[in-house]
Amino acid sequence: MLVFYKERLTLLSVPKTGSTAYQTALRDRADIVVSGPPDLKHAPVRRYDRFFQNIFRKMFDTEMEIMAVVREPIDWLGSWYRYRHRPALTGSPTSTEGISFDEFVKAYMKGTRPAFADVGSQSQFFITRSNGVGATHVFKYEHQDKIIAFLEERLDTKIILNRENASPAMPLPLSSKIEERFRRKFASEFDLHKSAR
Repeated sequence: MLVFYKERLTLLSVPKTGSTAYQTALRDRADIVVSGPPDLKHAPVRRYDRFFQNIFRKMFDTEMEIMAVVREPIDWLGSWYRYRHRPALTGSPTSTEGISFDEFVKAYMKGTRPAFADVGSQSQFFITRSNGVGATHVFKYEHQDKIIAFLEERLDTKIILNRENASPAMPLPLSSKIEERFRRKFASEFDLHKSAR
């Protein structure tokens, strides 16, 4: 999470959407940098609103606009799958080693997910509190040019991004039957991505 007080903008970090690269590029420009622990770095809208936004309301009588990035849902799951496939996790309950992408997506669709598929939800990240404020600017991950242009103009600074915390490349075949079921069951994830810039 990055807070730019003068510009009244907070960049929330949806996991697996390139947030680490933006933190590295803009940490010296931000007024507040929350890089850990993960529950704070990746605070969803409702948690941010309850704690951080409340500070700005009560102390400064102002509200920050909220910006975030979302990824196409199957691509987002693929990034999690690849990230959890790395050798450092071998033997861990969160490892996807020895598990196909089909099996990973099927496990994600279960009511109670096994540890390796328990990766949260992009649409849940954006749920607001009953009296809270939602995200103002939501960009598609694949529109990096729009994200950079928006931030460069808003922050009046040049941004140079380096690839960080990237998942290893690998093919991710997904059967059409499982994809169809996933698209039906998680339509809200696709609606969120479609509504982003």
